[in-house]
Amino acid sequence: MGYNVEKSDAEWREQLSPEEYRVLREAGTERAFAGEYTDTEAKGIYRCKACQAKLFESDTKFHSGCGWPSFYQPITDTVEYIEDLSHGMRRIEVRCANCGSHLGHVFPDGFGTPTGDRFCINSISITLEPND
Repeated sequence: MGYNVEKSDAEWREQLSPEEYRVLREAGTERAFAGEYTDTEAKGIYRCKACQAKLFESDTKFHSGCGWPSFYQPITDTVEYIEDLSHGMRRIEVRCANCGSHLGHVFPDGFGTPTGDRFCINSISITLEPND
């Protein structure tokens, strides 16, 4: 696909824990309400767990009640969108545009947000770099 960060499957498996690999590289999903960042209100930048690319600013995070961290918009051009027809439904998958890692899905039900979108992101797919 031409990502800036390209690694072999063996390299990803060496870098990531088995659960991180399952979510980031195999498009898995962590359990609802179990992720580290579901209720976090700390300020900073959320980065891709696999390649450290900047993805979301904490100012765009909101409590949607869905069980995963929710954001109403990514940092410009940091994610890519892929049609996902799995599980008998049509969804839009969100991947890191830098390394192709699975982050979660975006839904047009972010009512009350500036964009109307809800980026439903797995905590295990991101890491928070707190503001100084």
